[in-house]
Amino acid sequence: MLRDPATIRARAQRITAYVAARDSPWFLLDESRLDVAAQRVVDVTLARYPTLAIPYHSRWRHFEAGGIDRAAELSVALAGLDVAAQARSRIDLAIISVLLDAGAGADWSYREGANTYNRSEGLGVASFRAFVAGAFSSDPAQPLQVDGVALQKLDAAALARLFQVDAGNPLVGLEGRAELLRRFGRALVERPQAFGMSARPGGLFDLATVHGALREIAAAELLRALLDHTSDIWLAGNTLDGVALGDAWRHPQAGGDDLTAGWMPFHKLSQWLVYSLFEPFEWAGIAITGRDALTGLPEYRNGGLLLDAGVITLRDPAFATRQYTAGDELIVEWRALTVALIDQIAERVRTKLDRSADDLPLACVLEGGTWAAGRVYAADLRDGRPPLDIASDGTVF
Repeated sequence: MLRDPATIRARAQRITAYVAARDSPWFLLDESRLDVAAQRVVDVTLARYPTLAIPYHSRWRHFEAGGIDRAAELSVALAGLDVAAQARSRIDLAIISVLLDAGAGADWSYREGANTYNRSEGLGVASFRAFVAGAFSSDPAQPLQVDGVALQKLDAAALARLFQVDAGNPLVGLEGRAELLRRFGRALVERPQAFGMSARPGGLFDLATVHGALREIAAAELLRALLDHTSDIWLAGNTLDGVALGDAWRHPQAGGDDLTAGWMPFHKLSQWLVYSLFEPFEWAGIAITGRDALTGLPEYRNGGLLLDAGVITLRDPAFATRQYTAGDELIVEWRALTVALIDQIAERVRTKLDRSADDLPLACVLEGGTWAAGRVYAADLRDGRPPLDIASDGTVF
């Protein structure tokens, strides 16, 4: 149940109703500000995509940083492979890059030639360059892949070299990122039924399509497959009845009437990962159905949009002066509000742009969109910093 995006939505809506009833000690909700937030999203969307040809909010956008089409560069390198092999390589890249995507912090950047990138774009470019250099492959003859053998040998020092980290260029959560990749490497090796004997993330292509027999896949099923085989890689340590939960946390208003009662699941990076797999599957001719079954991503850009637009406010401004962890009730509540209210903003954005959900799925609203508007607010108000300070191990935010 906690791996079903329908549960994420239902429990987020329950917590949001609790806040709307003014029962929360942490937040107040002003639904009249939803239109303000939606209009800001519309304005940012039209500035970024004036023709409304909006791509998915996915890792592939960060591979376009600086106006450079790195996906095309990869396509040239993969040109001699068949469609399935190309898909596996692209899935390898998307997954390893997303696993390295948690917030970099304000003081880190990555240099590529004459250009310098920071935050999500920097992480995307750095992971792309590491991938094409063969840093995640144990086979020098096959550099454009990720495999479990290579990942299990990756330590923080190696990751620091790949990401140009030093005393003057610190990356938040470096040790946590390295440990996450090692844990993922073990999962790849230990689950050949999911990832094949080659222990590659790209084995998901064969798992999801039954070795190419299926030509369409439901987004929720792709998420479930990922969670079933990778939930134990996350460092959160949350378990229920001996099963690793991953990005799921306690909240007294989460609801539920079984063993999962009181747990609020998010699976933010896993959902971001599925959004980032839409394109590799579609490029291989596999349709993704039920795209809007997934939720808005509960992270500090989408959540920041809600705070900065005044949709939600802290009951006590002093709350913003503290540092939190992912499991703190205030943060769990903020993330739940983000899931529920981004859905409402998406509906308003579609109305304002005269687009249907099919024309403008949530993944495109996020890209246009809510994530970008949250970043604009942060740049205007706090030099790009998030509105709340969350201690990061490099694997959740």
